[in-house]
Amino acid sequence: MLVYPSGVDVSSSALRFLSAKLRQRRQELGTRWRRLSAGRQALLALAHLRNGHPYAQLAAGFGIGTTTAYRYITEAVEVLAALAPTLAEAVRTASSKAFVLLDGTLLPIDRIAADRPYYSGKHKRHGMNVQVLADPFGRLLWASPALPGAVHDVRAAREHGIVDALAEADITCWADKGYRGAGGTVRIPYWGRWEILSTGQQAVNRSHAKIRALVEQAMATLKSWRLLRKLRCSTTRITSLVQAVLTLHLTSSDQ
Repeated sequence: MLVYPSGVDVSSSALRFLSAKLRQRRQELGTRWRRLSAGRQALLALAHLRNGHPYAQLAAGFGIGTTTAYRYITEAVEVLAALAPTLAEAVRTASSKAFVLLDGTLLPIDRIAADRPYYSGKHKRHGMNVQVLADPFGRLLWASPALPGAVHDVRAAREHGIVDALAEADITCWADKGYRGAGGTVRIPYWGRWEILSTGQQAVNRSHAKIRALVEQAMATLKSWRLLRKLRCSTTRITSLVQAVLTLHLTSSDQ
């Protein structure tokens, strides 16, 4: 396999952060020697998450075996996922905001037509449903565990406890019509075709759409990690990958 130099558009602060956490993990495990240093292992994991390169290509580039590359990346993802904020922590952060934005996204996966639980009728494709909370500026605050794509947004929000958590903290939440019936502090547009809405209702819906549109920035932030644009791994690993990306983003944002 040919090898060539390449770049990863991730901040150096993310690399330093992950390197430090991996060194700490090696100390806890009492590891004496590995094929890659903690810094190189961190770079390997970042390249996989950011660019979505397969293990075989990364292994060739780093001069290690494919199995070793898989093991190193999995370890780094587990370390990062364990540091991701919980919903309760995200709600505490959101309590200082004027409001939050809630939306769901579908992370595409490679599944066949027979895998109905993963098929989203809304998006007409297989994937995993992930709920996202963003602040009033569209900055990513929290991402939920992944559920099969057939799960509707409002059901996902209830299963994760998002609606109850926001209502208990009395945090106003703006969402789209997919959250109809959520209740609590979740605000959605007026329901119905545009032409049958009153002038006042149309004005409210326009204002609602302008506010809610900012959540797309959080979605773009999540999917700037190219691995999440087309997942080819086991569905049981997707939550860890999302949580790892969330940790890296929040860490870089805090620098």
